[in-house]
Amino acid sequence: MSLEVPTALLERAETGQVDETEFVACVRDSLPYAWRVVSQVAGRLAGQPPQVEYVDHADPPPSEADRGQLLRALASDAIRGSLERHFGVTLAFQNCHRVVAFRPAAVAGATYAEFISPEAQLRNQSPELRNC
Repeated sequence: MSLEVPTALLERAETGQVDETEFVACVRDSLPYAWRVVSQVAGRLAGQPPQVEYVDHADPPPSEADRGQLLRALASDAIRGSLERHFGVTLAFQNCHRVVAFRPAAVAGATYAEFISPEAQLRNQSPELRNC
């Protein structure tokens, strides 16, 4: 299960009345490792001058459970989109653990296009990552 959803929030979801702030709080509480990684890259990016297009987190997760949190957070359109809106960034993901926060304006640029390219994904493979 991806998220630990409080009963009251689930009941509101069934009627279509969930505020995104509540959803983001549920993500934060349910996926603390993923939240920590995303909040760190977003915070580091916010502290950089405007010409810095992105910052990344490339450390492998300390456990498979933590890796699973990153996969759940970044593979879900709803979760990923809410995190991007909450932090004001565009997220990119590679190799089951490399999380990058881009400035939204950088998405139209060459650096972002290169990062999300099939060639970049292939160049960033290594034997130790093949099972991640």
